[in-house]
Amino acid sequence: MAYTAWAEELKQHFDETVSWRRYLHEHPEPSFEEKETAHYILEKLTSFGIEDIQTDIGNGYGLVAKITGAHPGPTIALRADFDALRIHEEAAVSFKSKNDGFMHACGHDGHTASLLSVAKVIVKHKDELHGNVVLIHQNAEEVLPGGAKSMVEAGVLEDVDYVFGIHLDSLQEVGKVFYNYSFGSANSDMFKLTIQGKGGHGAAPHDTHDALTIGTQIVTSLQQVVSRITDPVKPAVLTIAGFEAGGEAYNIIADTATIKGSVRTMQHDVQDLIEQKLHSVSTHIAEAFEATLDLNYDRGYPSIQNDPVEVEKLKQRFTQTFGEDQVEEIGGSMGGEDFAYFLKEKPGAFFRVGAKVPEDDAPYPHHHPKFKIHEDSLLRSGEVFLSIIEEYLG
Repeated sequence: MAYTAWAEELKQHFDETVSWRRYLHEHPEPSFEEKETAHYILEKLTSFGIEDIQTDIGNGYGLVAKITGAHPGPTIALRADFDALRIHEEAAVSFKSKNDGFMHACGHDGHTASLLSVAKVIVKHKDELHGNVVLIHQNAEEVLPGGAKSMVEAGVLEDVDYVFGIHLDSLQEVGKVFYNYSFGSANSDMFKLTIQGKGGHGAAPHDTHDALTIGTQIVTSLQQVVSRITDPVKPAVLTIAGFEAGGEAYNIIADTATIKGSVRTMQHDVQDLIEQKLHSVSTHIAEAFEATLDLNYDRGYPSIQNDPVEVEKLKQRFTQTFGEDQVEEIGGSMGGEDFAYFLKEKPGAFFRVGAKVPEDDAPYPHHHPKFKIHEDSLLRSGEVFLSIIEEYLG
C-alpha cells in the first residue's frame, strides 16, 4: 500500500508539523484579515516544490494549490480553513497568542498544519498518483459570508470530482475518526426584531404601546414555534440571544425594543417554516397592541449534506487503516460550517477527528478562551487525508 510509505514520511516530519501549528497559533489573524497567515502558507507550499498555486481567491486571502499526478484519474480536493477568532486567549500553553485579542480557538491552525504536512508528502509522490490533488486553504470560515462560497464562485471546484474536509474536535477522544452519513452541520441563520411602540410615563400606561411587554410576549410565543409547530423528528433550535428595551429611568415605558437571536435547522422546509412563523407570530402580537414590527432575517451557511456513498466508502477505508475501534459514527451537529458550499457543488464528505487532551476531565469547547487540542490529532488528520488520497487516486 502506498499509504504505508506516505504515513511513515508524515510521522518523520511530525515535529515540523507541530512547529507550523504553533507558529500559526502564536500569530492568529481574524476572518478577512489573514494576510500574513496566507503568506506563511504560500511560503510553505512553495518550499515543498509545488508550482501550481493561486492566491487571493474569492473574497479574501484564499489559496489553492494543485498537485498533478502522473497518471489519469479523478481530481479530489482537500480543504483546511485558517482564520482565527476575536477572543483573548486564556489557555495555559507555551505558544500563547502574541496578537492580543485574537486566538485560534477552533482548531483552524491545526487544520492548516495538517494539510501542509500532507502536501509535503504527496508532492514527492505525484508520479504514483492516478489523478490529481487540489489543496484548498480557505479564509474566513468564522464570519459571514465566509470564504467558501466565494471560492466556489471563483471556480476552485470546476475540475474537481470529489471534495473532503476535516474538523478537529476538542471534546472527542484524540485520534478517533468520526463520520456522519447525512447532515454534518446545520443551516445557521440570524435574526433581529425591532418593535416600535409608543413610550410614555409609567403613571399613564393607557397612553402608551409598551414595546417591552410586547417584546416579552413575542419571546414567550416564539418558544412554541419549535415545540409545537415544527416536526419533532426534524431538528431545530430557535435561540433568543439578546433583548434590549428601556433606559435607566424607573418610570418611563419603553417605546422601542430589540430582540436578536439565531435559528439552526437541518432541512430547508423547516428553515422556511421557522422564518415564516418568526414573521407572522411576531407581527400579529405587535399589531394586537398597536405597535409595528420590523424583522431582519439573514440566512447564513447552509447545512452540510454529506454524500452517503462516499461516506460509506471511506468508513470502510478508515476502519481498515486505523482499526474498527478508532472509527465511529457521530450524530449531526447544530453548528454552522461553510464547507457546506463545497458539498453543494461536488460529492464528498466532512469528517471530525478527536483532539481531546486526555488529562482534561472537563475539556473546553470550541470558541472558548481556554480551548486546547492534543497535537497528536494533527498526525491523525494528516493520515485521514492520505487515506482518502489513496482510496481515490491509488
